[in-house]
Amino acid sequence: MEKRLHAQTKGLRGTIEIPGDKSISHRAVMFGALAEGRTTITNFLEGEDCLSTISCFQEMGVKIERTEEKVIVEGAGTNGLLEPRRVLDVGNSGTTTRLMLGILAAQPFHAVVVGDDSIAKRPMDRVTIPLRQMGAVIDGRDNGRFTPLSIRGGDLNPLEYVSPVASAQVKSCVLLAGLGANGVTSITEPHLSRDHTERMLQAFGVELVRDGLTVSIAGGQQLKATDVHVPGDISSAAFFLVAGAIVPNSELTLKNVGMNPTRTGIIDVLQAMGADLTIENERVENEEPVADLIIKTSNLKAIEIGGALIPRLIDEIPIIALLATQAEGTTVIKDAEELKVKETNRIDTVVEQLNELGVHIEAREDGMIIKGKQRLNGGTVDSCGDHRIGMMLAIASCLTGEEVVIQRADAINVSYPMFFEHMNKSNVK
Repeated sequence: MEKRLHAQTKGLRGTIEIPGDKSISHRAVMFGALAEGRTTITNFLEGEDCLSTISCFQEMGVKIERTEEKVIVEGAGTNGLLEPRRVLDVGNSGTTTRLMLGILAAQPFHAVVVGDDSIAKRPMDRVTIPLRQMGAVIDGRDNGRFTPLSIRGGDLNPLEYVSPVASAQVKSCVLLAGLGANGVTSITEPHLSRDHTERMLQAFGVELVRDGLTVSIAGGQQLKATDVHVPGDISSAAFFLVAGAIVPNSELTLKNVGMNPTRTGIIDVLQAMGADLTIENERVENEEPVADLIIKTSNLKAIEIGGALIPRLIDEIPIIALLATQAEGTTVIKDAEELKVKETNRIDTVVEQLNELGVHIEAREDGMIIKGKQRLNGGTVDSCGDHRIGMMLAIASCLTGEEVVIQRADAINVSYPMFFEHMNKSNVK
């Protein structure tokens, strides 16, 4: 799908209800499927990735009903999944792939996991290595490094795993496999990654132990069904937070945004840059902190972004790169090698596509260098099949004086199907 956008000249104004968090929506379906009883999920993200998770668990015999207001999951129990008759198609979803492999590792049956062309390029050995160490039998392209993957699960041995990367997907995969292990499984990260899995497992009645950067789980625990209200996705909110900060004469209110401290790196960056940001109505829902955010046009200054902050904003770096083009000074993003194994190599893709709009930005092996106060031109750009690149380019169009044409804009449906509707609601023309 091709999308044509024009510069926004009047400022962005209005209130946006941010759609449900993608990470939490995935987990709510998976944990509901493993639980005893009925789980009701409200504000579920109806994006393509999350629908892939539903489809995969339906293939394993889980009864899942979708209505306009909610998703109802009839739990099969930890040992109640059925061997799928067809391949499990994860579409474009890395979260579905890696977390589900942890669940499959403990199941006494065979399954084949396949995804689209993008998934076929993303490294899966970061989860297949620890799962093999626990006893799962896994094969696939390049010795199980890439999909399609074949997995035969069963009784697993506990594992003390030291992860070379701070990745919530790796951590979640190992913990979910640990539920089916005969003993205590632990994983230690170099930095703290997002902790939605730990919070939600506890909401489903599972006991975990955290000691610094190590999380441990005892095998044999049974999940108990619970109702889940999914907060708004801060990774989706980030695009409108940046838009409100950099488009002249703007003021946006974003409602019900998840404020999990392992995800609020974008808030830290905006505040460090001097953004006019207000946080209101802070509360906790289903173990997850939530708030309303008000962002206004801001005078921004450049900063350096790296270290332990990176895992807390890894998905937001494409839009942070655009934010940096409007800050006074030179912004440096470093320690972000993980960007290379997302839906695209996001370092190269961000640089290439912003270059098409006249932005001067330098790619580094682990990040980018971005000079501020740049003027953007119109032009034809490409999401490259990456939803976050597509949304970043759409926000960039608000700053140009000419038309911007985004090719493959339909990639945005992966995480934010209502994105362009919300742009229009904010009077973006």
